[in-house]
Amino acid sequence: MLAEMGIKVWAPSAPSPVEDAIEKAAARADQTGGSARLDLQQLPGSGAAPAGAVHAARATSARVDAPARGAAPPSSGMPVPPAAQAVALGPRPGGVAEMDWPQLEATVAACRACGLCAGRTQTVFGTGSRTADWMVVGEAPGENEDRQGQPFVGQAGKLLDNMLAALGLSRQLEEAINSIAVRADSESASGQIDSKGGVYIANVLKCRPPGNRNPQPDEIAECEPYLRRQVALVQPKIILAMGRFAVQSLLQTTEPIGRLRGRVHQYEGVPVIVTYHPAYLLRALPEKAKAWADLCLALEVLRGQPPATG
Repeated sequence: MLAEMGIKVWAPSAPSPVEDAIEKAAARADQTGGSARLDLQQLPGSGAAPAGAVHAARATSARVDAPARGAAPPSSGMPVPPAAQAVALGPRPGGVAEMDWPQLEATVAACRACGLCAGRTQTVFGTGSRTADWMVVGEAPGENEDRQGQPFVGQAGKLLDNMLAALGLSRQLEEAINSIAVRADSESASGQIDSKGGVYIANVLKCRPPGNRNPQPDEIAECEPYLRRQVALVQPKIILAMGRFAVQSLLQTTEPIGRLRGRVHQYEGVPVIVTYHPAYLLRALPEKAKAWADLCLALEVLRGQPPATG
């Protein structure tokens, strides 16, 4: 059938007399335990054996005389990458709830409680005023954050900075103090400057997930005590939870952001306002208006004008 379709069918050809003689010599050697000795004059046909036959005979003799060895594995011709280095994981240190800022930051930098430590360039601890009224909680570091060691950089970070600037806030303490001074001069005669008008920014995860994939529940669980301690140290008056995983981690819920917006939630006694992540807003421009409404709600809560809590 294959031949009729024009496909060549391979079949082994009958062995030549020379090849047959070589195989018989090898078989005799196997039976006697000695070496294969082939009398070239006994080969079928007249005259000297062809050069190929002599070479084959010598190769057969060498094959029988040589001690048996394990067969070498076939080579694919592709370069073999170096073996991946195993990462030694260890439990998260205890006493996180009692750590001060230097202890907490050093502990996070040395953390090997989950597999994310294997692929990180560095940990991303947090930035901004550590006595701020506002605290922004994001999801996880991305490629830029992993490289620079700061949360919310790149285009998403620029958008967040613009959103905060519209409220007179900045992650840079000096800029925040200047903004507060301007507002204080316009709103009262005292002109007193309160450094708690800044903002502190942190992520739920302190290490970048490979390929910027979504955080896994066990990874969030390992990092959660670090975030809880950051909140306790900052003592913010309002938390802005940005993104699904930040919201789910703080509020321990699986509800989507759309159902949680517009209400005041609580985390460790601190009001929480839910909104979209800046990276999402860059892809969904119409949602920026909703995010601005969320920021305005947070500002109202901070000023003591909260709506009905949820």
